[in-house]
Amino acid sequence: MKKMILTTLAIAAGVVLTGCGSNSNSSEATDKTTNEQVKIVAVGSTALQPLVDAAKDQFVADEPNYSISVQGGGSGTGLSQVADGAVTIGNSDVFAEEKSGIDADKLVDHKVAVVGMGPVVNKDVGVKEITKSELIDIFTGKITNWKDLGGKDQAIEVINRPEGSGTRATFEKWGLDGATSIKSQEQDSSGTVRQIVSQTPGAISYLAFSYMDDSTVALSLDGVKPTEENVADNSWPIWSYEHMYTNGEPDAGVKKFLDYIVSDDVQKSIVKELGYVPITDMKIERSVDGAVTNN
Repeated sequence: MKKMILTTLAIAAGVVLTGCGSNSNSSEATDKTTNEQVKIVAVGSTALQPLVDAAKDQFVADEPNYSISVQGGGSGTGLSQVADGAVTIGNSDVFAEEKSGIDADKLVDHKVAVVGMGPVVNKDVGVKEITKSELIDIFTGKITNWKDLGGKDQAIEVINRPEGSGTRATFEKWGLDGATSIKSQEQDSSGTVRQIVSQTPGAISYLAFSYMDDSTVALSLDGVKPTEENVADNSWPIWSYEHMYTNGEPDAGVKKFLDYIVSDDVQKSIVKELGYVPITDMKIERSVDGAVTNN
């Protein structure tokens, strides 16, 4: 009887030890997964850059195993580099289908926000509102002096964005009704554009809402102000989705970061704080060909 009891105790002890060993292995596997290093390089739109930068900083604070680099260069650069497999994510203000030379079929679109854009002018030009027709005439060279719009007797200095810029493509498509801007000084960086407009007499350009501040004047068009609320119902037509493209479906590590950007933690805080419009706030949806439907 005593021998049987000892045998039973030995078996029970073995089961307990086996269970402990199983828990330890499971913990190690979990730790290994948690600590796996994930490197992400996101390149492209300077209009989207502030949002991705801010989200990245907040994300890596809780996920130290992530190394995330965010760079500008323009939407065209982002799309071409992600299509070539040179970067993890291509940030873009425009649909991949709108860029020539890009095989959009192999890219996966992740819409993370909406950005409003609009014309900004030097504070001393004396104009705060124009019509869309007048905006087109300015950027196509038909109106060349602010006095023709009720402002100062001062030559209009157009500051443009380079070819390949998603901001320029959006502005020409929705602000200029597809017209091509005149040849003029071009600047790639939104921050640089803002600085030049603020310091150059007679200057006009265009910026994403996230770059607008009181150093310049944001023009109203046809009585409509450039606000997030007016973008949400398409009353202000100069806006675009902010896309983060991946070459095919993202792996789990990259998807975790993309999911974070569209989470409430980011959409209800960082997105609004930086002047973007949360995807969930949009009352309409606009396709690549411009068709608008209610959400």
